This record gives sequence, C-alpha cells and structure tokens, in this order.
Amino acid sequence: MQYGPREIVTPFRPIPLDVPEGMAPNEFFNSTENLNDLVNNNGLLVNPENLLMYRKALGHSTTFDTSIIYNTSKTILNPLGRPVRRTQVPENVKNVWNRMNQILIEYMLETFPDPDQHLILAGEASLDATWPLTSPGVPSIRMLHNHFMVFEKAQLEAAKLADLDNPNLTDGGQHSLFQSYMHDVYREFFASLELEVLTLADDGESQIKLTGYPQGLPSWKIQGGLRQLKSIHFWREYDVILKGFIDFYRTFFTQVSSRNAPMPANVHFPDQVEDKLLYNNDFMAAAKKVREQCIHDPKYANAIRWQPAFKQLVYRNDAGDLIVTISQNSIGNAITELLGVVVKRAPDAEAYERHEPALIEKLLEVRRRLIAADLGEGIETDYWGRE
Repeated sequence: MQYGPREIVTPFRPIPLDVPEGMAPNEFFNSTENLNDLVNNNGLLVNPENLLMYRKALGHSTTFDTSIIYNTSKTILNPLGRPVRRTQVPENVKNVWNRMNQILIEYMLETFPDPDQHLILAGEASLDATWPLTSPGVPSIRMLHNHFMVFEKAQLEAAKLADLDNPNLTDGGQHSLFQSYMHDVYREFFASLELEVLTLADDGESQIKLTGYPQGLPSWKIQGGLRQLKSIHFWREYDVILKGFIDFYRTFFTQVSSRNAPMPANVHFPDQVEDKLLYNNDFMAAAKKVREQCIHDPKYANAIRWQPAFKQLVYRNDAGDLIVTISQNSIGNAITELLGVVVKRAPDAEAYERHEPALIEKLLEVRRRLIAADLGEGIETDYWGRE
C-alpha cells in the first residue's frame, strides 16, 4: 500500500440559498440571514449560551459530521467583533462548550471504537479576518465553531493520493513558515509550558500511518484518555496550548513587523517569551528573513496573516490514544488536512441522500445525550423533530 495524504470526494445536497445581487458570497455568509438558514434547515440543538449544534450542509464526511458554533450573529452584528477563539469566550459559555465537546467525543469513540477502521477528530480554527478580505479563503462565518467528524479508513485507503503541492497541505509540513525556519525553537517554547495531563508525543505517536500526517507539529498525548476529557484540568491545559501558540505567533510577527520590537502587551507567558524567543538568535534571524521578504515581495507580504491564526484539535491515533495538536492556519487550509485528508465536495443530492438516514440517526442520538445533560434543547426542521 502507498502511504501519503488522501483526497476523498464527499457528496452534498446543494443549498437552496440565493446570494443577493451586489453581495460577495463571503459577505452574505456572514449575515444573520445565512445563520437563520443554518438554524432552520440544519439546526439540531441550541442553548441559552448561544451555542448552536447543526448538521453540516457542506460536510467533510457522510459517516459522522457535525459542528457547534458560538452563534453571536444577532448579539454582535459586526462580524469582525465576534469571538473567534476559546480565549475570547465568556467563562460560563466555555464551561458549557467544554462539556458539549466531551460528550460528542465520547459518543464518537463509543460508536466507532476501532482505530483501524475509523479516523476520529474534533477541532476548531480561528476565523477572524487575519488575511486580506479579497482573498478567496476568507472564512464564510466569522464565529468560533468546532468540527466533529469521522472518516472510514477503508475510504481513505481506496482514495487517490493527494497532490503534495496542494496549498492546503503545506500548513503542517516542511513548507510551513514555523517549520521551515523555527522547528526547534517552536518545540522548545511549547516544552517550557507547565503541563501535567498533556505529555509531549513524538512523531511516531502522533502521525496517522496511512497519511503520514500531522507533519512536524508539536503534539501531546492525553494521559488518561477519555476520562481526562471529563475533567476541567484537561480543558485548562488545552487552553494553555492555545495561549502558548498565540504568544508565539504574536511575538514572531511583532518582530517581523518591527525590528527589535518590545514584547507584545498582555502575553500569557512573559517569562517563556523572553527566555525562549526574544533571546533566541534563530527566532530573531527567522523574523529578519521574513521581514526582508515582505519588504521586497508585495505578494508575499499581502499573504501574511499578522494576527494569530490557528487550528487546534483532538484526534485518535493508530494506537487508540487521544492526541492534541495545534498548527498555524493557512489560507484555505481545512482542519481535516492537518491529518492529511483533503476533502473535495461534490454536489450530488442522490448520493448524499443514500448516506443521510444513517448520518441523521447518529446526530439525533448524540443530541439526545446533550439534552439529557441539560446542554440544550432540540430544534425542529423539515428533516427531524424537536425531540
């Protein structure tokens, strides 16, 4: 068998939405009207914290695929002012968010128990406007949301190998900015963070053998597995990873922007930033290299994402362990591609409808568990009832 990233084709039912004349698609998809469609046609569950669980209309997988979005579309009308990462979410909302994540991951592990048969992942990505608004990869909905999905490994094995030069696969490997210039600095900085539940994993533990991904990223094994997801200690450390990433990213691009700039304000780990980054010659040399390229190459400079842009996920490795990893986010880079899975969506209502009953059955079952845990109320649509 050949090993490498795979490209699968996933059918979807075309969405009956008309973009108003004069609006760009990404402008419309940020509107409250689009979120109304998300609720009314695909909504599964909602709670007073404005967390909305929904069926993915343009899905990644027909085996299991759902998302939870922090739907602030009616409370914060400015799309650029909405929370787009866990660190910006009110504590009471985050507590509910964590419990919903735990129940969904537990359901996926219970329903798909064999790591040889299914790839399971749950993750989130920053969705703020950290790159030019005219770029085709600008997120359609600038609100924090998590993805929960399962892929059949037999489908991945049968799929064609993805093009290694696909821009969506360059985020976590040798082409990545961090990995190209600062691989050791990046890992040493993360190793300096104080963690107990999460322990650094080597590439052999973290990689999915079939795809060979993730590539070169710091990864952590969750000591205790699923049991730890029911503890606040895990979720606090999950946030430590994100805060560390934000500190690294902000510090690096502050130096890219302005030579010998002071430490960014309000960093989470000032001692580590000073010791591991600002006094590291490799780190500063990499900033110099990127700064000079920005000065001489306008196209390169225009593609830089000056604010923290990330993907963070929990997934099951080949041995059945739960792994956490985090990566910078490149334009158009979907969260599945962090694990070497490129999804090509194809409009095919008939093919989608063959998978739909089994998919909805699973979504409604996990919804029942969330309702039982007092994490929301069901939403009625044309496809399913409220209970």
